[in-house]
Amino acid sequence: QVQLVESGGGLVQAGGSLRLSCAASGRTFSSYAMGWFRQVPGKEREFVATINWSGSSTYYADSVKGRFTISRDNAKNTMYLQMNSLKPEDTAVYYCAARSSSSITTTDRRYDYWGQGTQVTVSS
Repeated sequence: QVQLVESGGGLVQAGGSLRLSCAASGRTFSSYAMGWFRQVPGKEREFVATINWSGSSTYYADSVKGRFTISRDNAKNTMYLQMNSLKPEDTAVYYCAARSSSSITTTDRRYDYWGQGTQVTVSS
């Protein structure tokens, strides 16, 4: 069993930056691929970024490519999402997720564990 806790959300002006963290419990964190998703009320959950077990492979949604950076520190059982040049359309609840596989995927149903989410609000 893996428990995930996100932090770092908040209110920021357009053009600003935030860094989200996802702290994971469990000794097998380093073997899990991880991902970030986001959701706006009334809309489907949207893929943001994913990273493999070692951090050597990452993939981003086109909407965040070049602005967001996903990373992980396996020694700290923590994953990060550095978000720069934020836009109002980035406003959402951001969720971290883990899957019992070392390879990346953009499909949310392939993730086995989810955090509770953290709100990110970007004002114009």
